[in-house]
Amino acid sequence: MTHAADTLSAQVVQLPPEERMQVVERILDSLDEPDAALDALWAKEADDRLAAYRRGEVKAVALSEVIAKYQVNTKPA
Repeated sequence: MTHAADTLSAQVVQLPPEERMQVVERILDSLDEPDAALDALWAKEADDRLAAYRRGEVKAVALSEVIAKYQVNTKPA
């Protein structure tokens, strides 16, 4: 990390949590720029997956099953 980044990081950690989150959001927003080539790749992937589903090569799973599979048991033992 550069000296400027180190200095900025040291200043940011002194902010209240809400302001730190605002800084994070601004940084993430600055990185989230549209990319037509990437969007086209994702669109092709979605089309390919839908076509495979329609051909019967893959099957759908109910959302409730997916959630149940990855849900952490929060009940005490």
